[in-house]
Amino acid sequence: MISKRASTLSPSETLKISAKAKQLAREGKSIVSLSAGEPDFKTPAHICNAAIEAITEGFHGYTMNTGMPELREAIADKLKRDNELDYSPDQIVLSNGAKQSIGFSILATIDPGDEVLIPSPYWVSYPQMVKMAGGTPVVVNTTFANNYKLIPEQLEKAITDKTKAIILCSPSNPTGACYTRKELKALGDVLEKHSDIIIFSDEIYEYIVFDQPHVSLLNASPKLKDRTVIINGFSKGFAMTGWRLGYAAGPKPIIDALAKIQSQETSAPSSISQKAGLAAYTGSMAPIHKMKKAFKERRDFVVESLRAIDGVECFTPSGAFYVFPDIHRFLGKKTDDGTVVDNSTDLCIYLLEEHGVATVPGDAFGEPNGLRISYAASMEDLKEAMNRFKNGLISLS
Repeated sequence: MISKRASTLSPSETLKISAKAKQLAREGKSIVSLSAGEPDFKTPAHICNAAIEAITEGFHGYTMNTGMPELREAIADKLKRDNELDYSPDQIVLSNGAKQSIGFSILATIDPGDEVLIPSPYWVSYPQMVKMAGGTPVVVNTTFANNYKLIPEQLEKAITDKTKAIILCSPSNPTGACYTRKELKALGDVLEKHSDIIIFSDEIYEYIVFDQPHVSLLNASPKLKDRTVIINGFSKGFAMTGWRLGYAAGPKPIIDALAKIQSQETSAPSSISQKAGLAAYTGSMAPIHKMKKAFKERRDFVVESLRAIDGVECFTPSGAFYVFPDIHRFLGKKTDDGTVVDNSTDLCIYLLEEHGVATVPGDAFGEPNGLRISYAASMEDLKEAMNRFKNGLISLS
C-alpha cells in the first residue's frame, strides 16, 4: 500500500522531539523546550499590517505560479542591496517556505543515482529530500575542532564521477557556524575545478549573524553563479515561520524547472503572505536589529553556561539561534535507575523525561557527539533550562 519512496524516509527528529515535549507539557510536566527552530518573537507590526490590508482589500486570489512580480522585483533589489548579487525577477521563484524551495530545487536537478554531498552536522531534511528525488546523499563528516565547517581537502576527497550537487548552509542549522569569505573562497576554488556540480546555498539565517558580516558563496566565488541556487526566505530573520514564504534564486534553466514542478504540486504561496513579504523587504529593519541583539545576548549566556559544565565543550557560533555542544563525555554513563546513555538520542530523552528540558539529539543531524540547543526562548526560560541541563548531566554516573 505504501510507496517505496515513502517507506525509505525518516520523520523529522526535530518535530518528533517537539511533539514529545508538548505531550509531556499537556500531561502536566514542567517542560522548558529548546528544541524548536523558530524565533520566539512576534512578526513585526508593519508586516502584519500589510497582510491585514491585503485581506481587507480582497487580495484573495491566486498569484502567478512563480509569485507576485512586485515581490520578485523586491527580492532582486534585496539581493543587490544586501548581497551584491544581480538577479532578474525571472530568475526567482517564491515557494511555500524555504524548505519547499530546497526540495523542489533538488527535484528539478537530481536523478536516481546522482550523489549529493551534504556536510554534517546537517539540517535533518537534506538527506531525506535527496532520497525523495531518487538521489544518494553522501555525508561528509566535519569536526568539532573546525567548528563543524567543511574544509577544501574533505570536499575534494568526497567528489566522485557521480557527484551532481552539494548543499551548503551558512549560517548553519544545527551548529550556528558561519563560513568566512576566505573559507568559502577555498571551497569555491575546489568547486570551480568540477564544472558539473550544482551548489544549493541555504542562507535562510542570513539576518541572524553576530560577529562577522554574512557572506554568500557567490560573493567569494562569483564564477559559480551559473550553477548555484540560493535558498532564502522570511521565516527566521523576520519571525515569519507560520507564514510559509521562501524563495529560490538561480540560473534560469533550474528556476524554470523548479517552477514547472511547483505548478503541478502547490502553485504559488499564499497571496496574503506574499504581501507581507513585500512589506518585510521594503519596510523598516529596526525590529530585525532588535531581535538580533536579543539573540546575541542569549547566545553569549548559553555558551558561557555550557562551558561552565565539566565535560561539555562548546564553541561560540556566529549565527542562527543554535549552539551545538560536544557531549561525548556523557555517552556511556548511567542514569539513576542504571539505564545506560548509549547515544545523544538517549541523552536527549533522559534530559526531557527526567529533567524537563527539550533539546535535539545530534544523531538526527549526522553528528552523534553533539546535540542542538535553540536559544530562541526568553532569558528566564534559558536560565531555567541551563540549570536543568547541568543538573541532568551531573546526575549521570
